Amino acid sequence: MDGSVHIPMFPLAILPLPGELVPLHIFEPRYKQLLQDAELHDITFGIYFSHEMNQAKIGSLMRLESIIKRYPGGESDVIVKCQDIFSMSKLMQTYKSKMYPGADVQYRNVDVNRIPSLALYELFVEYLKNRNINQHVATFSVYQVACELSLDLGERYKFLQLPDEKVDNFLLNRIRYQLHLLSSEEKSKDVYHLN
Repeated sequence: MDGSVHIPMFPLAILPLPGELVPLHIFEPRYKQLLQDAELHDITFGIYFSHEMNQAKIGSLMRLESIIKRYPGGESDVIVKCQDIFSMSKLMQTYKSKMYPGADVQYRNVDVNRIPSLALYELFVEYLKNRNINQHVATFSVYQVACELSLDLGERYKFLQLPDEKVDNFLLNRIRYQLHLLSSEEKSKDVYHLN
């Protein structure tokens, strides 16, 4: 695979989106070692989306943001942040001389700060207002929009496979659906009366 790099790998059944912060509880010895390397050497690592739907063999490039809590037995609660998306060509049982896995991957080099279209921006602001979220940043990326919509694994997988020109339409449709649900919920409140 042209342009591939060899990186540490952490197979999990999650698919973080670019810019997303993810809490992890680290308890296996091999991943404790990975955490130690990430902390001491500021290395990035991959979370390979370990799921049968992942025919494209994609995953998320992560960086350690902070260690929230260390436990006496060596376990840790940490926050990691997604930096990019990758396609994996080969997964290996160990990374160099380490206990944790490694993989050959090719980065997608996504623009984490990609600005949404005006239509998507305006509909997303309406969605936030409908959810009573009035305090928010003035600008946000398409990935921040996707994170706020709480996409399930299948939707995340589909979203990350889309060509750039279809990303905004996908998110617009998801917001419209969420707004419909919120509207239906409000209408149902008017039907039922408390005793």
